[in-house]
Parts: sequence; C-alpha cells; structure tokens
Amino acid sequence: MNYKETLDWMFNKLPMYQRIGAAAYKADLDSTVEILNYLDNPQHCFKSVHIAGTNGKGSTSHSLASVFQEAGYKTGLYTSPHLRDFRERIRINGEMIPENEVVTFIENHKHKLEELELSFFEMTVAMAFDYFRKEKIDVAIIEVGMGGRLDSTNVINPELSVITNISLDHVKFLGENEAQIATEKAGIIKRDTAVVIGETQEGSRDVFIKTAQEKGVKIVLPVDVVCAKDMKAAQEKESPIYFADQIFDCRKKNNNTLEYNVFDIYKSNGEYELYLKDLRFPLLGNYQKKNLATIICALDLLRDKFDITESHILEGLSKVVSNTGLMGRWQVINKKPLAIADTGHNVAGINEVNRQLAETEYKKLHFVLSVVNDKDIDGILQLLPKEAEYYFCKADIPRGLSVDILADKAKAAGLSGEKYNSVREAYSSALANAAEGDLVFVGGSNFTVAEVV
Repeated sequence: MNYKETLDWMFNKLPMYQRIGAAAYKADLDSTVEILNYLDNPQHCFKSVHIAGTNGKGSTSHSLASVFQEAGYKTGLYTSPHLRDFRERIRINGEMIPENEVVTFIENHKHKLEELELSFFEMTVAMAFDYFRKEKIDVAIIEVGMGGRLDSTNVINPELSVITNISLDHVKFLGENEAQIATEKAGIIKRDTAVVIGETQEGSRDVFIKTAQEKGVKIVLPVDVVCAKDMKAAQEKESPIYFADQIFDCRKKNNNTLEYNVFDIYKSNGEYELYLKDLRFPLLGNYQKKNLATIICALDLLRDKFDITESHILEGLSKVVSNTGLMGRWQVINKKPLAIADTGHNVAGINEVNRQLAETEYKKLHFVLSVVNDKDIDGILQLLPKEAEYYFCKADIPRGLSVDILADKAKAAGLSGEKYNSVREAYSSALANAAEGDLVFVGGSNFTVAEVV
C-alpha cells in the first residue's frame, strides 16, 4: 500500500471515534496492552509526561515539547486530533512522522492489528510509541485522546502527570457531571508520581485529592488558602499534587496584539515573588493565561529531573508555534479583513471564545460555524453572540451536524444567517462580505478549523 491507501485503510476499515462516534469506544485497555506486548513494550524505552484535561491539553502539550526541544532533548510529541495531516499526531522535535514510517508500520503489523480489531486510536498510539523507540527519543509528551482512565495512552509510567481542567464534554463516555468526568481524568494519576492540576474547580478538586490519596499520596498541597506555612509543609513532604492556579500567577503586561502576549510570572511563597520576567507567548487567546500557569507549574517540577533553564523556558514558550506546528488556538488566518480560527468546541471552550471576542475590537462579527453531532449543541448555541451574522455549514466528516439541523437549531436560539455547502464556501463568503474593521471568526469544532488553517 502507498501512503494514501494506508490512511484509507486506517480510517475506514477499523472503528474510529472521529468517524463513527460511540461504536469506536472501548471500555478497557486490553487491546492496547496486547499490541504493546506484541511490540515488546516500546513505551518503556523513553521518559514521558502525560497530559489530560477537557480543554487546554493541546496547548500545554505543545508548549512543554517546545521547551524540551530548546533544552536540547530529542522530544517526541503525541497529540490528537490532527487538523490537516494525520502525521501531525506524531512528531519528533516538531517534525511529523515520515509517510514511509506510517506505511511500514501498518504493513509490518497489519495481521496483528486486524487480529486484535484495534481502533484507529489504539493503532495510532502503538505506532507513536514504536516510532519514538526506533528514533531513540529522550522524552515524550503524551496527550490523552479522551478521558484518561481508559485512554489508550494510559499505559505509560510518566515523570509527571498533568490535568489541565474539567468541563462537560464527551458525556456519553465520561459522565454527566464534573465529578464523574474528573474521576475518568484522574485515572492518569500514578502512584508516587507528581500530578499538576491546572485549575482548582469545586466539582473536581475533591475527586483529584481522593484519587491521589488512594494512590499513596501522604499530603496534598493546600488549595483553599495559599500561605507560606502550608506551602512549606507541602514542599518538605514532597507533596505529589499541585494546583497550578494556587501557585503561579501569570500577569499580562501588553495589550492584545496579533503576534504575542507578554507575561510576568509570579510564584507564591507566602507572598507572590517574581519567577519569570517578560515571557513572550504567541498563543493569543486570553484563556491561555490558565494554560500558562499549568505549563509553568509543570516545568517547575520537571526542572528537578531534567536540565531545563530559565532561558530554555523563555525561548521554548516564545517559539511554541514554530517549534511544534501548533494550529487553531486563536489563530490569525487572514489580516485584511481580520479572520481568526479557534478550536473551542464545547460549552467551556465557547465561553472562552466569547470572553476573547468581547475584548476584540470589530465593527461587525461574521461567524463561520459548524459543529459535530455529539456535543451539547443547544448549550453552545445559547452562548453565541446574537448580533453576529452566521455562516452555517458542515465539516467534511460523517459526525458533522447537518447544516439544515444546525440552522434550524440556531434560529430557535435567536441566531440568524445563511447556509453553505461547505466550510470553505462559508469562509470565502464571510471574507467577501466583511467590510473594513469587521471580524471573521471560524469555529465550533476542530474539524471546522481544519478546513481553513
């Protein structure tokens, strides 16, 4: 098989969550364990960092990878989903896995993949780990696909676990409230392995603390009040759980630009003390402030195990886009008229998009919108700005919600606009209709953004 034929086989012959939804979900790790045993467990041949969360895990993963690259480590990066090219999921020092490596892996192991009836995601995880071992990487940043406890990536023994935040998403699989979803995400917490929690959230905090305690945690970093005495006690006992937003404060110094934001980072030691100065961060969305605290907290802990300097952190974070190829995070895709794409695709993500839009200057908002059919569509539509002109469309995937259904639901939510045959057609029409000073926004789904970036 050539590369295209190989991808067709991977996408179409075997179950795939991105294609058919719930039918691809497996409630155990047995198949993953079996394929990795067959491959002689490549995941044990390199150090790793494991990252879960509802939103923010992609930005966090890429940022950590970029810093490790700047520190001179041969760095693997495994993420999902991809936007344009399958190979975006598997990178080493920012370079995508070569097409021939994808073909060779499938050809060499096709009989076993078929025998085990592996899902698309299970195959991809196995491919990534096998490729990382072959290339003798130093460290891998591994992003959870969905959930945590039963995610195929949850077979590694990482140096650090990171959980970015919790919100309602994938409720058919993970649970109907934050506590249930947090329980699934907490499944990546390993005994005697430090874990960074990005946000202190009422619905999930106790779940994380309980899970950590059950897995051998002797003391939990206080989260209600950060004070010198409590912090010192936790540090002396090497507390393995850290709530990033209780430790680090990221203070933006500049007004919004189309290139980067500048932050001073403060660390709590009873009182907040300057930790990093003039950090340039090219991920522009204001929600990145939350992610940045998580990233800095993780790096602060990883510096005990890796040779990472302040300079590596500053350089790595300033180059996260160029070093890793990250796309779709409040990304400027056109300047005249200004067009921005963002992958926020659930209620929490759309709330962040709304906050960013509220701080963005424009005369009229042209909103290109498509969603997938397993999200809280009514909840998302109720949040969207009523004054915008909408360009309804369907992303080119089977899970995409019919444009007719989307338009009808949007009308019921008080949103008005026209229907288009494709994302590209909708985007082109929005650009054509936008006057000077207007803003074109493309979002609603990773798959929507994928067709314009």
